[in-house]
Amino acid sequence: MRGALGGSGVLLRRLREVMAAPVSPQERLDRLVVLIASNLVAEVCSVYVLREDGSLELYATEGLNREAVHLTTMRAGEGLVGLIASEAEPLALSDAQSHPAFSYRPETGEEVYRSFLGVPILRGGAVMGVLVVQNRASRVYSEDEVESLQTTAMIMAEMIAAGGLKALSKPGATIGLDRPIHSIGTTLADGVGLGHAVLHEPRVAITNLIAEDPGREVQRLEAAIATMRLAIDELIERGDVAHTGEHRDVLETFRMFAHDQGWLRRMREVVMTGLTAEAAVERVQSDTRAKMLRQTDPYLRERLHDLDDLANRLLRTLVGKSNGVAREELPENAILIARSMGPAALLDYDRRHLRGVVLEEGGPTSHIAIVARALNIPVVGEIANATALIQAGDAVIVDGQAGEVQIRPQPDVENAYKDKARLRARKQEQYRKLKTQPAVTKDGVEIQLQINAGLLVDMANLEETNASGVGLFRTELQFMVAQHMPTTAEQQALYDAVLKVANGRPVTFRTLDIGGDKVLPYMERLEEENPALGWRAIRIGLDRPRLLRGQVRALLRAGAGSDMKIMLPMVATVNEFLRARTLVRRELDMLERDGRPAPASLKLGVMVEVPSLLFELPEIAREADFLSIGTNDLMQFLFAADRENKRVSDRFDPLGAAGLRALRAIIEEAGKAGCPVTVCGEMGGKPIETLALIALGYRSFSMSSASIGPVKAMLRALDVGKARQRLDAWMSSSDGAASLRPLLAALAAEMKVPV
Repeated sequence: MRGALGGSGVLLRRLREVMAAPVSPQERLDRLVVLIASNLVAEVCSVYVLREDGSLELYATEGLNREAVHLTTMRAGEGLVGLIASEAEPLALSDAQSHPAFSYRPETGEEVYRSFLGVPILRGGAVMGVLVVQNRASRVYSEDEVESLQTTAMIMAEMIAAGGLKALSKPGATIGLDRPIHSIGTTLADGVGLGHAVLHEPRVAITNLIAEDPGREVQRLEAAIATMRLAIDELIERGDVAHTGEHRDVLETFRMFAHDQGWLRRMREVVMTGLTAEAAVERVQSDTRAKMLRQTDPYLRERLHDLDDLANRLLRTLVGKSNGVAREELPENAILIARSMGPAALLDYDRRHLRGVVLEEGGPTSHIAIVARALNIPVVGEIANATALIQAGDAVIVDGQAGEVQIRPQPDVENAYKDKARLRARKQEQYRKLKTQPAVTKDGVEIQLQINAGLLVDMANLEETNASGVGLFRTELQFMVAQHMPTTAEQQALYDAVLKVANGRPVTFRTLDIGGDKVLPYMERLEEENPALGWRAIRIGLDRPRLLRGQVRALLRAGAGSDMKIMLPMVATVNEFLRARTLVRRELDMLERDGRPAPASLKLGVMVEVPSLLFELPEIAREADFLSIGTNDLMQFLFAADRENKRVSDRFDPLGAAGLRALRAIIEEAGKAGCPVTVCGEMGGKPIETLALIALGYRSFSMSSASIGPVKAMLRALDVGKARQRLDAWMSSSDGAASLRPLLAALAAEMKVPV
């Protein structure tokens, strides 16, 4: 191929002429493949288009047998073309037939061609097809040639998206947009909101793809970048968002992305291939989105939303459009509808009128979830096709408690949710009144209620709920929002701030629980068949002692003169705890040698979440200073049921006899050893589950701040003696019932205990 980048301007101009010709889409494709083959000196150029059923169909070719057009198909992942479609990555081969994925199709006549270059046809990160060139001679394709074909594929993507190809009719396009719809998603931020849909439409339709003057386009890009950065600075510093709290770190990270030199350099390079500034932004973001959507790490996938937001802001700056609906034009009771949103996007809207957010993408650890919780805005994510199903002005209800969305609800449904919202408001007021009341049961049993935290902003909930302390501080969240490994000094600064806000109330710091689904962006990703059962948490700390020792050092320094509690996650054997304790003691000895002040006291505990530890309970209760039960992992491992898998997550109930007997064994063995126990998993924050745990003998719980009020209201009406008597009888006479939940619910109703 002759100078791919040098000749790309000529090719793009010719492509524009073909695109503008008054011919059918099929004829346009036929002309395009001839033009591309001629310009790139390739003997074959073929276009494969993705069909509704997920297969790829040969839609046009120059060089292969014409009879194969619309006859040759393959599944995504099948053959070299299918591999490109499934991976969304270019593939260049000097000898295609030696590749293990090569699939011979005799009707095409391609057996005489050795070298192969294919690129995905991407739009918005979605694969729309594959563009291929081939040559008889064995040859190595250069990076410039790959770049040139990718740029051409982007032009082709816009043509395919314009419609006209019968195989590309979009699924769901004919869905009636006037009927009520009930969708179940994932809770990102708690609360209930009723209002009318406002479509968050960050994507700009690009009509001018090919540049007349690349130099001028670079200048436009540079000016737009500077304007966007200034606008982000003003947005983040505006006075209507709190200037303290961990959400500030999230927003600062977003600002950092806007200054990422690699992202910006890539856009400049693409402009120089002959695209306009707008097309270059779209091209780079489409490539990035395609790669990140294929990541299994949730953290990396969530960062995609930040980059999407930045790309959309840059596009709007280039075309002179504002971001979102003007603050003064936002209607009362607005519900934002979006595919995804970055963390700063919410700040574009007047939060006084914002009642909720519905997203097609996004998980509980996403940056927008963190900011939404700080702003007290309910958000539900993972609502499939939300932007297609909901029209501007539609009535929408966001139930952040249940993770549900009601679209165009019937009047009786809307009235029911209005009642729910009013009831929630009344309950919240009742819970606020309970703030100063002691957490003591009806028959005088004192219960300790603490909160779970992981962000500095969470610490404000200590005062708001009057909780007795923090039973679980997840230290990994600091590492997950950072762009580099936090130094010991940075870690110590956070722990200092947490202890200062706690103001003498106990805080239990859990050491890094990374690995599995929590992979840090600056650590090498380890491919594992089953990450949840793989190299994670204390296993990483023991194998990489410098990482664990650095964190322990920061914790001990922050706890100087105070009572310090450190908890180790994912401990599977007593031996693992003993090894970690030796490491902690070395750090204490080092403090003394350096003449640094040490904590007034240090308690080292264990997270009981691996079932193997159930068979070493006497030993671990004797060695550890305290135990904390992570019921989430303990129950999913106990029942071999992934709690994220909706097919099996509700198959087994922790309130069944098996789960309750495991929990009873823990509290009994800990009691014999005089070892304190706290429940810090989700079970401890649900009233009916907490009722059962109190009846088993548990007296200390750590939960989300929102759960403190409901749990306290429950326990203050509870007769523990009566509940224990009933539960013991049910557990001893279990006749194979799947769950004791119905019996516990009936008991609560009998005792007038709110659950």
